[in-house]
Amino acid sequence: MKYVRLYADRHGDSHFEDVEVEMSFVDFAPPAPPLEVSASMPGTNVAFLHAPAGWSDSSHPAPRRLLSLFLRGEIEVTASDGEVRLFGPGSAVLLEDTSGKGHGTRVVGNDDALAAIVQLAE
Repeated sequence: MKYVRLYADRHGDSHFEDVEVEMSFVDFAPPAPPLEVSASMPGTNVAFLHAPAGWSDSSHPAPRRLLSLFLRGEIEVTASDGEVRLFGPGSAVLLEDTSGKGHGTRVVGNDDALAAIVQLAE
């Protein structure tokens, strides 16, 4: 499994990084057979985020460390270094660009976007 990390460097520029998640078979829900599970990330709150079709913002930093799990629609994210990525259902993005220039976001297509947002411990 992979997720995308969006982070700010020491100059305040945001960049994407692809992260491979290590998974191990564990007895996660006995008596069910073992499942592949990753290490845990400490979370503090969970919320759902809805953005209507056409919503956009030119630039903002993440309000805090967030893991965004996209459920519906497509979102285009532009890092301040100019790289653009498209995220749709099944995508996971770790937002850590809480300072600096931030990133731009827009909902693309005709569908609203829906994401589950997990606020992570600092």
